[in-house]
Order: sequence, then C-alpha cells, then structure tokens
Amino acid sequence: QVQLVESGGRLVQAGGSLRLSCAASGRTRSSLAMGWFRQVSGKEREFIASLDSTGGNAIYADSVKGRFTISGDNAKNTVYLQMNSLKPEDTAVYYCAAGGSRHSLHYWGQGTQVTVSS
Repeated sequence: QVQLVESGGRLVQAGGSLRLSCAASGRTRSSLAMGWFRQVSGKEREFIASLDSTGGNAIYADSVKGRFTISGDNAKNTVYLQMNSLKPEDTAVYYCAAGGSRHSLHYWGQGTQVTVSS
C-alpha cells in the first residue's frame, strides 16, 4: 500500500510560479512510477506529467510542456511539480499518482488546489 500526500497549492497571480510536492510512504519512491494530474470541477481528470519507475524519462502534456517540470527526490521519497508561467487555465485540483508503471498509476493523493488569478 502506498500513501501519497500533496502540498503546495495556493492562490497565485498569472505569470507566477508554484512548486507542488507529493510525499510517498509505504513503499520507496525509487521503485514507483509517479505522475501528476489535474481536474477542474465537472471535467475529466487531465494528465500533466509523469516519471517512470527509474525516476526518469519524464513526459508532459502539450498544455504544460516548457512551463512545468516534474522531478523526484529519492532521499525524501518525494516527487515535485515545478510550475512556471502559470495561466488562469491552470486552475484546478492537482493530484499525485503512483504505481508500478506509468501506465498503471493506481495510488492517488487527496489533491491540492491551485488557483491562478488573472
């Protein structure tokens, strides 16, 4: 069993930056593929970025490519999402997910709200 706790979401102005954190427990992060997703109320959850189980090979959604960076810290069992040049359309609840591979991310955190004001 893996527990995930996200943090770092808050209100920020357009053009600003935020770093989200996701702390994993119950299994070492270094053996997990991990990803970030977001969801706006009434819409489907959207993939943002992921790392494979080696902690590398990052992939990104086109909507965030060049602005967001996913990274992991094995020593802290944590994965981060650095978000730069934020836009109002980035407003959503951001979720961390983990699993044995990036195609089977079945552990989920509770989400953290990011609000970008124009």
